[in-house]
Amino acid sequence: MNEAQIMEKLRSVVSQDDPKQLYSKIRKVGQGASGHVYVAKTHATGKKVAIKEMDLSNQPRKELIVNEILVMKESQHPNIVNFLDAYLVKNNELWVVMEYMEGGALTDIIENNTLEEDQISSICLETCKGLNHLHNQSIIHRDIKSDNVLLDAQGHVKITDFGFCAKLTDQKSKRATMVGTPYWMAPEVVKQKEYGAKVDIWSLGIMAIEMIENEPPYLDEEPLKALYLIATNGTPTLKKPETLSRELKSFLSVCLCVDVKSRATAEELLQHEFLKKACALSGLAPLLRFRNKQAS
Repeated sequence: MNEAQIMEKLRSVVSQDDPKQLYSKIRKVGQGASGHVYVAKTHATGKKVAIKEMDLSNQPRKELIVNEILVMKESQHPNIVNFLDAYLVKNNELWVVMEYMEGGALTDIIENNTLEEDQISSICLETCKGLNHLHNQSIIHRDIKSDNVLLDAQGHVKITDFGFCAKLTDQKSKRATMVGTPYWMAPEVVKQKEYGAKVDIWSLGIMAIEMIENEPPYLDEEPLKALYLIATNGTPTLKKPETLSRELKSFLSVCLCVDVKSRATAEELLQHEFLKKACALSGLAPLLRFRNKQAS
């Protein structure tokens, strides 16, 4: 698709209203690769939403943004950050309105807490439900990591950031492009082999290690060195395996299996004994207490 076709496609998926009449920004809460994120209030209901604002003139690959909106529109699910609306402002500014997750990213939660196994289980279970929904629609997320898993005040866990996701069609039932974030990347992606939905399962396993060890394997290495280590070492070694339950180690081993055929699917993981240990979502809410301390 050329630039004009991409913009035409974008115009067909956005609402025609002026978002400035519908929402008022409260504060900036984040800055991603593609733009700023604000918390805003909906004038009609007073409800808080998140608005991602992107300057399209600075976007080298606009088709990724169209892709992200289309995937989010089609993928409404309790474990996916729900897309509410999109607007084109002054032709070059795109506003994407999403539900607001006040707990923020799992990354911050990991940095400020020591997670118990039942909490790790619950976060993996909820993420896995979201992945199973995407995979059933032949969508691979391709960038699962703690930064892209958000929580709200009630402890709901949802996947966000669909910029890199890929729709697998019959002609392209395997992809071979290297995208994602190096430390969470599956060996088959690093080696630029064809791959499918199970790359997300590997990344989920790495995210579970993040929750155990506070960071993914090889984070101290340069990204290129990390890619080399993922490709050559295969399944990463745990720092203190003796402190983990048998169920958690079993869960990691089926997620972080180099042989893709033996790696679990999202559907299989939902039946895994480790995910049966999940605490109630209300058991995740205490992990957000550090936010209140920061605010006060």
